[in-house]
Amino acid sequence: MLIDILQGVPQGKALDLLEAAPVEGFDLNIVGTNNYEDTAGTDVCIVTAGLPRKKDPVTGQFPSRDELVKKNQEIVGEVVRKFAEHSPNSILVVVSNPLDAMCHVALHESGFPANRVIGQAGALDTARYKTFIAQELGVSVKDVHGIVLGGHGDEMVPLPHHTSVSGIPVLELMSRETLDKIIERTRKGGGEIVGLLGYSGYYAPASATVSMVEAILQDQKRVIACATLLNGQYGYHDLSSACRVCWARAVSSASLRCS
Repeated sequence: MLIDILQGVPQGKALDLLEAAPVEGFDLNIVGTNNYEDTAGTDVCIVTAGLPRKKDPVTGQFPSRDELVKKNQEIVGEVVRKFAEHSPNSILVVVSNPLDAMCHVALHESGFPANRVIGQAGALDTARYKTFIAQELGVSVKDVHGIVLGGHGDEMVPLPHHTSVSGIPVLELMSRETLDKIIERTRKGGGEIVGLLGYSGYYAPASATVSMVEAILQDQKRVIACATLLNGQYGYHDLSSACRVCWARAVSSASLRCS
């Protein structure tokens, strides 16, 4: 189910996706709507509502994720309230920026327990990190292993000493200076795309989000970095950050464990 406030947009996108089924080989129904009642009983909701980062046509500059807080707080809050009313037992996967702040908004407005409000952060940041390492070394992205924690922004924290290529520590394959440049590019990864396109990327964020949803729905036992509420972990309280990893188990508040 796709939902949007604009008439025709979710319906058109749903139809376009549905027509790809014979080519891609999937069998499911895809529907677009402008009515939240149609979403009743949803297991997982992906929240992408809000204004994206766009390049200023005059200055050529683009806003930071944090500059979107006030604009997107109202939008995300309204969407989550309406959705939660019809699907009170669902899990929210927040993608809207600024990610960490919007997780707080979704948590507050939904009234859901913290383990059912998850931000897509480390899944995307880690993917960018692995991509740049693979490019630098000329290896397959499948053989690059690593993780990115911290907030979904310029202060995210890639972990060099937990990064390897088929078991070989990455710092044995490249200099620390080269890896530092990759880390900096990872932190600015979203801004780099905005600078090129004039707006936020969507292929990689969508793929990262799908990996999280599949892990939940298919009980894959995945370990994925995500933004969730900290209640004493690492010495922080009442803070949503990608400092936690989610063992995605199944669609129920009791079996989705975050630590």
